[in-house]
Amino acid sequence: MAKTALIIGATGLVGEECLNELLNSVAYEKVIALTRTKIVSKKAKLLNIVTDFENLESIAAQLKADDVFCSMGTTIGKAGSKEAFRKVDYEIPLQVATIAKQNGAKKFILVSSLGANPASPVFYSKVKGELEEALKKMKFDWLFILQPSILLGNRKEKRTGEAIGQFVAEKFSFLFAGPLKQYQGTPVYLLGRYMLRVAQETTPSSTEKIPVVRTIKNEEILRK
Repeated sequence: MAKTALIIGATGLVGEECLNELLNSVAYEKVIALTRTKIVSKKAKLLNIVTDFENLESIAAQLKADDVFCSMGTTIGKAGSKEAFRKVDYEIPLQVATIAKQNGAKKFILVSSLGANPASPVFYSKVKGELEEALKKMKFDWLFILQPSILLGNRKEKRTGEAIGQFVAEKFSFLFAGPLKQYQGTPVYLLGRYMLRVAQETTPSSTEKIPVVRTIKNEEILRK
């Protein structure tokens, strides 16, 4: 049976890849994209809801989907402060997850980050880890937490630090072997495909039971 997907972060580097996969997939008859700016698309299955994310309760009834995809994220530099960063990377995703869960969503697919840990002294990693833990407590039937390394793809915006990291990851990929494999750059097209693939799982493994919580490391993403 065809399903409905809800995606936040659809205009970002990973989100665009995921959105394209969703729009081209026969698994979904409707794709709801929650964005700050309008998405130009000819796909009839796309419902683009433009919002500033300040009053999500006012559109809560429209956020009804089977599967939720979250690739929302920013940097402290772009956000302007730690508080603003936390709003984008923690508060908004958690609020959307809460509303979607109340509306019947069964699966949540999160793009987190390598090193995410609520106890991390690094603020970025700490916030990412806090979101992971908050989502686990919500008990979606299926929660997939993807932890990629440096994202490899063409950004619309310039992020100097990430650009340097991407250059190193691309030009010196041969160095990332053995224990360093986890740090190898993650092509966003692979990540987008992986998000869609795991969302189609319906049977827990022999060691799992509903609710399933699966943390997927970078090495596994790259193997696919």
